[in-house]
Amino acid sequence: MISTVLVANRGEIACRVFRTCRDLGIATVAVYSDADAGALHVREADAAVRLPGATPAETYLRGDLIVAAALAAGADAVHPGYGFLSENADFARAVTEAGLVWIGPPPTAIEAMASKTRAKELLGVAPLTEVTEADLPVLVKAAAGGGGRGMRVVRELGDLDAESKAASAEALSAFGDGEVFVEPYVEDGRHVEVQVLADTHGTVWTLGTRDCSLQRRHQKVIEEAPAPGLPDALVEDLYARSAVAAKAVGYVGAGTVEFLVADGRAHFLEMNTRLQVEHPVTEEVHGLDLVALQLSVAEGRPLPPEPPAPLGHAVEARLYAEDPAGGWTPQTGPLHAVEFPAGPGVRVDTGYVSGDTVGVHYDAMLAKVVAHAPTRAEALRKLAHALERARIHGPATNRDLLVASLRHADFTDPERLGTGFYDRHLDALTAPRAGAAQAAVAAALAEAAGNAGRFGGGWRNVRSQDEVRAYGEYEVRYRPLRTGGYEVTAPEGVTVVSAAPDLVRLEVGGVVRDFDVTRYPGGVVHVGPHRLTARPRFTDPTESRAPGSLLAPMPGTVVRIAEGLAAGARVEAGQPLLWLEAMKMEHRVVAPASGTLTALHAAPGRQVEVGALLAVVQPADVPTEAQEDQSA
Repeated sequence: MISTVLVANRGEIACRVFRTCRDLGIATVAVYSDADAGALHVREADAAVRLPGATPAETYLRGDLIVAAALAAGADAVHPGYGFLSENADFARAVTEAGLVWIGPPPTAIEAMASKTRAKELLGVAPLTEVTEADLPVLVKAAAGGGGRGMRVVRELGDLDAESKAASAEALSAFGDGEVFVEPYVEDGRHVEVQVLADTHGTVWTLGTRDCSLQRRHQKVIEEAPAPGLPDALVEDLYARSAVAAKAVGYVGAGTVEFLVADGRAHFLEMNTRLQVEHPVTEEVHGLDLVALQLSVAEGRPLPPEPPAPLGHAVEARLYAEDPAGGWTPQTGPLHAVEFPAGPGVRVDTGYVSGDTVGVHYDAMLAKVVAHAPTRAEALRKLAHALERARIHGPATNRDLLVASLRHADFTDPERLGTGFYDRHLDALTAPRAGAAQAAVAAALAEAAGNAGRFGGGWRNVRSQDEVRAYGEYEVRYRPLRTGGYEVTAPEGVTVVSAAPDLVRLEVGGVVRDFDVTRYPGGVVHVGPHRLTARPRFTDPTESRAPGSLLAPMPGTVVRIAEGLAAGARVEAGQPLLWLEAMKMEHRVVAPASGTLTALHAAPGRQVEVGALLAVVQPADVPTEAQEDQSA
């Protein structure tokens, strides 16, 4: 019997495993980097062991330190979670050689399947070894790990080498393995997977299908079970092929076999030899605790001959601190509030609570929100409602995108599902949401009410110009009334019922709505589900930048500079100049226009904050200072 489990991971998945362990009476041990010293998973564990350093390579990818931590803390088993070392056969072997129980598949099964190249060879699917124009587009893909890291779509043959290097560097940083391969890229297919669970007595369960087609940067955003609208014959084929894959390598524990479905056919992608991020939708539909079953299998107990039958439909949305309209750039900073509405059929798995901080070193996922209902339509409605009414104050998130996605016709209709969803609809999905203009009015009036309370009122006997406040693209004009209220002059059609520093009541078109308002430093205002940023009333002259300035879109580390790049070099519009790494993902910084690189402030290994000046590109049609001097 297992008595104490160390989770070789962090954040949401560590908290998830700890929850089941508590229910089973099993003690828990966390490991943590210096950046995670105050993290929720550390606070929830019975004991914790420090891994010195902050980057994954120094901490969560150090199998030797994690095994030593387990022994020091008196753990007798290790659960790898997902990501990091969860599909590393050498780590699994080191755990068992130290006399600990490995809660996962045998190292031989990991070696056979965790490398996607070897898995494809085992199942008779060969990657591309020589790529020609006729093969395009292709996908460069990390052989190890998952989560969309180490993946690049290549549409021009000349980009293959650079994209392969970028994918390899990202994979090495995330998984400690830089091997990549190339395979054909299927446009806009459906990403469908099968959950498998196997014991040491020869039983293999296929626990239904999941659809994970809504993805950005090849990383899943919304998942559901079962995959809707698949023909019965195709589903049975997926089950059979998944069981064959598991049995072929003597698989034990939880795993996932992934396929790309296009034109009525299923193409094998990979087998993930670990628990998936999206496992909660399978748990909700089948009424199971997959972590508890992992522990039971690791203790040698047999599974029942058949899994429980599925019931209803479940949908999961991954809530990220990121800006979908700004190239999906990760966001950091304090989380002032993280609160979700409670209700039947709604589940939240998270590694954060109010007061925590989102840092730069790890994945930007704040929570997984799951809804379970009798039908798919009801589950989608319930999940959108829960997300919309969540109180999330802090960095920008993808919450609005998730709500809009769940209600979009190309998602609600299973016949229109596909991995190209965000390629087709991102602009519409990131457009300002309904009510944003009224939210800006509420923010302005709440500020005015607060100032009136501090400074003794705003009405003047001599009428003056309207007060003006701006939030993003919205400009609000209002004037105080002698009666103590306010009149809104822009936007039109808004009547103020009441205004207080934290609550504003407005009437628009005969409908009265309340707006809760909370202000934070830096001009950020949260009005209900809306996150607004106040535009400064006066421009700071010290913040002016030269034309063509390239600023860091996020905090991170400069990992590479384009080969041969130096001040004075000629660059072309869209040419990659340097690469930033943030939250285990690489982000290219490209030339905004063709011209001359007049300054390069970035250097490999340099830590930069958001807004830091990285380089300056003088556009070709704008004269440089030297040219202006000569013309004078």
